[in-house]
Amino acid sequence: MNAADLGLPVDVPSTALFTDQYELTMLQAALRAGTADRRSVFEVFTRRLPEGRRYGALAGVGRVLDAVENFRFDPAVLGFLRERDIVDGPTLDWLAGYRFSGDIWGYPEGEVYFPGSPVLRVEGSFAECVLLETVILSILNHDSAIAAAASRMSAAAGGRGLIEMGARRTHELAAVAASRAAYVGGFDSTSDLAAGFRYGIPTVGTSAHAFTLLHDTERDAFRAQIDSLGRGTTLLVDTYDVAEAVRAAVEIAGPELGAVRIDSGDLLLVAHRVRAQLDELGARDTKIVVTSDLDEYAIASLAAAPVDAYGVGTQLVTGSGHPTCSMVYKLVARAASADPKAPLVPVAKKSLGGKASVGGRKWAARRRDARGVAEAEVVGTGPVPDALAADQLLVELVKGGEVVAREPLEAARARHIAARAALPVSATQLSRGEPVLPTEYV
Repeated sequence: MNAADLGLPVDVPSTALFTDQYELTMLQAALRAGTADRRSVFEVFTRRLPEGRRYGALAGVGRVLDAVENFRFDPAVLGFLRERDIVDGPTLDWLAGYRFSGDIWGYPEGEVYFPGSPVLRVEGSFAECVLLETVILSILNHDSAIAAAASRMSAAAGGRGLIEMGARRTHELAAVAASRAAYVGGFDSTSDLAAGFRYGIPTVGTSAHAFTLLHDTERDAFRAQIDSLGRGTTLLVDTYDVAEAVRAAVEIAGPELGAVRIDSGDLLLVAHRVRAQLDELGARDTKIVVTSDLDEYAIASLAAAPVDAYGVGTQLVTGSGHPTCSMVYKLVARAASADPKAPLVPVAKKSLGGKASVGGRKWAARRRDARGVAEAEVVGTGPVPDALAADQLLVELVKGGEVVAREPLEAARARHIAARAALPVSATQLSRGEPVLPTEYV
């Protein structure tokens, strides 16, 4: 059974009110002015990456498709708008029949992006497109921020396991989205059961310090956990004395003990000591998991430690200091009239302070060198050069209002790993620097 069919809090029946009021007041004014039906093109992009980041990681595309499908003004929603006198009667009548009937193109989920990359292009009437601005940005800004942090942590981990465990550090629904985005960015599992239920992400978890403190002795706690979960479980060994806990863990579980978890102290030093002790006790296959406020820098600092997996919470679900990607949703072209055959006219905001935009319906391609390594993000409004025709990035996601590009989450995760691997090696450096690829406009 699909979790969406159950009506659980991890799903929202209608996304219509996940919007800002001015989207509806613009709609009302455009309907009165006779401009609401003009064919329009909106694009999502960011003008800059967060300071020091070398690339962005796109996540949330699948959730955007769900949000567009569920953007419906049901009687309860319309009643709310009527009671608050937010829009007039004719606008309410128009909203009652709202169904997005346009087209959406975009970078596939998991792809990397750079300043100016048109990661999403929404085409249709002004009226139907403008209403989607807030919910699209809400999803892409949040999920891509988490995926970018996850990608940096994944690169720093160098193939070691990564567990997302930040549900208690963010809003309960944001936690589910964060777990999904982290999985796209390279994490292997989550502690959040709602994320596992909704998206099929592998879930893990054993015990916390409270379980040890519940029992009269640490040995009693270990024995109870092993009796319940088996010798392959992970025992938390830093409640009291780490060395004594490791000794007790191996005595009770034997060399078949699955793993020990360290959640405090000098992780580099403690991990080396625990590894040596486990080996001396014959538990050479017992793995070491470390937690405790990790981020990509802490993970990188443990590269030389005998660690098998990292559990990351707070820094991951807050984007490791950058909880948004600053993506915007801008009108870049519109027809001169409501005539379906009217040509599109490029439009752009002219502004000081770096907030100007580039008009025109855009395509994007990634130019590669002779070795297949990416060397530039190329964005254009005219014909696509023959040399870049096979390297275009945008794919069709919605056609005539129907979703045409749903895919398993595993596909997005694999795509991200491949896209990151095709970037110059400096992309995964944690030192501050400019975007690893320049954006060229043609």
